[in-house]
Amino acid sequence: MAKARHSRLDCNPGCAVEAAISLIDGKWKCVILWHLRESGVLRFNELRRNLPGVTQRMLTNQLRELEVDGLIEREVYPQVPPKVEYSLSERGKSLSPILEALKAWGDDNLSLFDERRKVTEAS
Repeated sequence: MAKARHSRLDCNPGCAVEAAISLIDGKWKCVILWHLRESGVLRFNELRRNLPGVTQRMLTNQLRELEVDGLIEREVYPQVPPKVEYSLSERGKSLSPILEALKAWGDDNLSLFDERRKVTEAS
């Protein structure tokens, strides 16, 4: 089921940020976009192998939402068995600087996640 989207984007200065984040929120969307950015074109099972822990249903839903939002393109080849390839659209490619910035920030702050995991494990 598709998420509810903004009906008004003129509510306040933060609305543009909220609208942008609504396109890439979800546990797997940014990671999917990252792998497509790195590889160019991937098939469903290649994406699934790159995302340990994702269920088939979740990956399918995240891919559908990204496609509906115009961030990825899906090409179906008429053959048996069906061959489907995913790639970034031009709009999706425009997210590259943002994804690179998120990766750089994550690399610089990995210790935060280690500390949080230690606190959780100690509890």
